[in-house]
Amino acid sequence: MSNAKKPEPVDAIVVGLGATGATAAKVLSEAGLKVVGFDRGPWLSAKDHYSGDELKFVNRNYLWPDPNLFPRTLRHDETSEAERFPFSPTPQLVGGGTNHWAGWVPRPRESDFLQRSLHGDLDGASLADWPIRYEHLEPYLTKVEWEFGISGIAGADKYEPFRSKGYPSMPLRPTKFGKRFYDACNKMGVNGFPIPHAMVTNDHKGRDPFNTTSFWNQYGDPSTARSNTLTTFIPEAVATGNFELRSESFVREITVGKDGRATGVVYVDQDGVERAQEAKVVVLGLGAIESARLMLMSTSPQFPDGLGNSSGMVGKNATFHEYVFAVGLFDQEIDDPLYGWAGNYISGGTFEFYETDENRGHIGGCLISASQTCHPINWVFPGRPTWGQSLKDADRSYFNFAMKIGAILHDMPVESNRVDLDPTVKDAWGLPVARITHKPHANDVAMSKWQVDKNAEILQVAGASKTVPVYLDRMTGNTCHQHGTARMGTDPSTTVLNEWCQSHDVDNLFVVDGSCFPSSTGVNPTLTMMANAWRVSEYISDVWSKGRDEHITLD
Repeated sequence: MSNAKKPEPVDAIVVGLGATGATAAKVLSEAGLKVVGFDRGPWLSAKDHYSGDELKFVNRNYLWPDPNLFPRTLRHDETSEAERFPFSPTPQLVGGGTNHWAGWVPRPRESDFLQRSLHGDLDGASLADWPIRYEHLEPYLTKVEWEFGISGIAGADKYEPFRSKGYPSMPLRPTKFGKRFYDACNKMGVNGFPIPHAMVTNDHKGRDPFNTTSFWNQYGDPSTARSNTLTTFIPEAVATGNFELRSESFVREITVGKDGRATGVVYVDQDGVERAQEAKVVVLGLGAIESARLMLMSTSPQFPDGLGNSSGMVGKNATFHEYVFAVGLFDQEIDDPLYGWAGNYISGGTFEFYETDENRGHIGGCLISASQTCHPINWVFPGRPTWGQSLKDADRSYFNFAMKIGAILHDMPVESNRVDLDPTVKDAWGLPVARITHKPHANDVAMSKWQVDKNAEILQVAGASKTVPVYLDRMTGNTCHQHGTARMGTDPSTTVLNEWCQSHDVDNLFVVDGSCFPSSTGVNPTLTMMANAWRVSEYISDVWSKGRDEHITLD
């Protein structure tokens, strides 16, 4: 380690400054704690660095992790050799996935917290209840919606659970493909509604409700319309004077003292110099893959199998929300164009098929939504020609006459689906990369088949002349939704964290990203993650830092 001057100790370290880490940084620094935040990626300016350049953002590694520097490996069972694969490639820079996301932010349902109570033992799965309930999270869901900037209509989703407040912004106007979806829902008796979205449509907190394109999905938005922790929570944390951000600083280890408590982190700074930073508490918000990896790499005499891993459960029960969908193609000789490039990436969804209906042949369900098919250069549908005049003809015929209805697959937790350290593949720092082992549960396959077929049926009612289903085959990590690798629960022998996302083994280590989720839910998880990070950070500042502890008692 370098002999350079050691940084002064601080109250809190936050590792990873995406959706959850930035939330923690904001809450802790606003509470008066001295906080240092680390992110391995750069600290960009949305105004200076972001645009609608499809090649830059979708085809190159401007936001996506460089696979040569940050590889991951994937295998589909225990006996196969893992291969390099860009699995769940969350942007690794300040703001994390909120730099590129589409921004669907629906609330979870009460049932999401009670999966084992509702369904019992599901063969081959590891269902578990959460150690908290919806009512414990509701105040923080509201705080994030109002502080971060969310658009929606309270009550439009007839299945929405209790909310204590409406939304700060009305939703964007429905797109042409959104109107097709709503028309079909009305004909079928399905409750279609505008999905809550991380984008303002008024001047909420002085932001500009600018929106001219639906292509901000996978792009960096140069405006302040789309909510992004880079342009909201991070500057708010910096403004307190209590927060120092160290970008392009890779945390490689969490250190512990002889008493087994975390003392801080070892990191490699912008100049490639290895340094140590001490703190009273360490908060992880890297995402379920990288948080598990960091804990597993942080070995010591007290924790030979990885920090906080006395249960052996760090990395296990990983879930990833594979995105499955059906594409609808409309007849350009009859139908008006849908113009998927205008308005927004998504427009309309439903929870009609969310709760368990045993007649479908599976438990659980998921949010579905209507969207455009993707970007002009990169859009695909099965059977699309790949070259020459036939490719151009297909694009002219179908791009403006296509839409899709997709589902956030509520995949089941399985203990053997996990993240561990690859024994052979190393990253640019010579450290073992994350290896993902995942095989879909039979319930995942059945849910995918039923829901994609239902989506195709809705498209047919909407007027599509042809539908193309895309079912679950293998988990590809085609979303950046990661959960479950450090489950929270009450039993230290089977879970990693308690109800405050505090390590059972290390009382000053907290994990606030999706690692803590006992189950994946069937909704986009970021709002739930951010609300939980706010809840946990408030506990750290108001209770833990004052030498007290509290526990939640469930009926």
